[in-house]
Amino acid sequence: MKHIGLYIVLIIYISCNTTTKQKSDAKTEHKVSNTFLERVEPPNWWVGFKNNTLQLLVKEENIGNSTPSISYEGVHINKVHTGRSPNYLFIDLKIDKTTKAGKFDIVFTFKDGTKKTHTYELKSREKKADSYVGFDSSDAIYLITPDRFANANPKNDRFENLKETEVDRSHDYKRHGGDIEGITKHLDYIKDLGFTAIWPTPVLTNDMPRGSYHGYAMTDFYQVDPRFGSLQEYKKLSEELSKRGMKLIMDQVANHCGLEHWWMKDLPFEDWVNDQAYYEKNKENWSWKTVHTSNHRRTTNQDLYASEIDKKGNVEGWFVTTMPDLNQRNPFMATYIIQNSIWWIETIGLGGIRQDTYPYPDKEFMAKWVDAIMNEYPKFSIVGEEWSYNPLLIGYWQKGAKNRDDFVSNLKSTMDFGMQKNVVDALNEPESWNKGLVKIYEGLANDFHYASPKDILIFPDNHDKSRIYTQLKEDVVNTKMALTTYAVLPRILQVYYGTEILMDDSKKPGDHGLIRTDFPGGWEGDTVNAFTGEGLTSEQKEMQDYTRKLLNYRKSSKAIHTGKTIHFAPLNGVYILARMAENETVVLILNKNVKPVTIDLNRFKEIGLENTTLQNIISGEKLKWKKSITLNEKGSLLLTTKKNN
Repeated sequence: MKHIGLYIVLIIYISCNTTTKQKSDAKTEHKVSNTFLERVEPPNWWVGFKNNTLQLLVKEENIGNSTPSISYEGVHINKVHTGRSPNYLFIDLKIDKTTKAGKFDIVFTFKDGTKKTHTYELKSREKKADSYVGFDSSDAIYLITPDRFANANPKNDRFENLKETEVDRSHDYKRHGGDIEGITKHLDYIKDLGFTAIWPTPVLTNDMPRGSYHGYAMTDFYQVDPRFGSLQEYKKLSEELSKRGMKLIMDQVANHCGLEHWWMKDLPFEDWVNDQAYYEKNKENWSWKTVHTSNHRRTTNQDLYASEIDKKGNVEGWFVTTMPDLNQRNPFMATYIIQNSIWWIETIGLGGIRQDTYPYPDKEFMAKWVDAIMNEYPKFSIVGEEWSYNPLLIGYWQKGAKNRDDFVSNLKSTMDFGMQKNVVDALNEPESWNKGLVKIYEGLANDFHYASPKDILIFPDNHDKSRIYTQLKEDVVNTKMALTTYAVLPRILQVYYGTEILMDDSKKPGDHGLIRTDFPGGWEGDTVNAFTGEGLTSEQKEMQDYTRKLLNYRKSSKAIHTGKTIHFAPLNGVYILARMAENETVVLILNKNVKPVTIDLNRFKEIGLENTTLQNIISGEKLKWKKSITLNEKGSLLLTTKKNN
């Protein structure tokens, strides 16, 4: 009986404590209603950021006349802002360091006592900040225009609820149907070529009436365009790249949006976009005749003598008629853009960002934007597009630049349009004292101006410039010479899809629709398939194989990634450049002579290769570095001291 009594007491004790715990848990459990407003952006957030503030954009009819409240441990409303439009609220939140991930309701109470709710979620971060490692000089990036690469799912080609429904592959400026799944399906092809990262042009929704296949006229910054696929397919692309040790770079646009963006129908503030009052006055008759476009005087960012009207014309003018210019000086817009970038990094697991039209937004904001991202992801990478052939302008935007105006950009990488053009000119021009190969030699000499030359991005071509094969007048040898040069320079390398099979735009050089031609084999029924090699010409197959050998060597070459660079002034139509690391030397020889020419190697003693056996990276042939070398034909020779390549 004594034992039975103790047993009963124990049961009662456990029962009481269980009930107490359940009551305690009930106090911390947050029931949510799962009803939603028109928009709350960002649509979710995470706990554990260094910056523990968050600003929510709330869009709902008459929401500006409500008072929001949150009852969730560790989340506090610091301030609520109303806009010009009564249909917006901007809510400043503070998220404590100890806040747990979970869902909760934001309750909006109106003056008449009615309430609306929105369930919001704070997620746990899937990766540590240090694991977001960006691209660098060891990477070769494959640039893709998704609509023109491969159509894996024809079912997502058309959506009747979108403004542009026509798909016409015969038309250079209409949609062709390529999608995210088409890229994912061919990742092994891209990896086999030696690429380590991909950069697709934007895949966010462009619900524009026409010509929006390129993706740069966003109408929703938080939505994947359904014609490209779903958010889940975008995540899968990133995951599949990670499995292959590759990175996904997202093309983002801080400068402008599409004219059909949802907020253009109901702008939250009087200065949400630049030139807004003028637009609102003239929007019923809006056209290229009406719009105040940018003067495109990008040098006003650096010019000590630039007038205020010219500065304003560059920053505040619209890029084109259909792309409203975002006003980053509006603090709510500034926060929106920064949070949007971080949301995509965290959601997709990005390996980098390419920022479009970098010199057009407010430059002080852009410095803050980069700083905010790099503060959260210290090993991340961002490259900005500065379409200038002037190294002074290119270098101005790079972190570490000693700028006269003391501007600090925080930006790791910018694009080297200058050196891109130098290589093309060097190969197209006849040799003379100031023409031909000397353009490469003197162009590379400008590296003294850059804070970090190896963090600048070089490319043969891209989605805005003529194909390199066209730029070089469809000369295959010159195209190989150019690609080899770009690949060996102390730079990050980017190559446009199709360069490996000599795609061209020669019928209409510079025409954007033609530059972005469909990749053969990406559509069912294509008679030529570059993925399998079926139907390619012998020259195309040879170029594809050349690219594969070149980039796969580059992938593991410390000399190319981070080695010392030394080059020699061109002489008699020959230019020699060496990249040197501790146990590896790579030598590039560019020869423009059609007839055999013998080179005295005594001039190159400082490379330290005397009596060394080198291997031709492309052909595999061995060569002994002695007193001289005879070059029998025009072309490039890429040699390495590495064995068994």
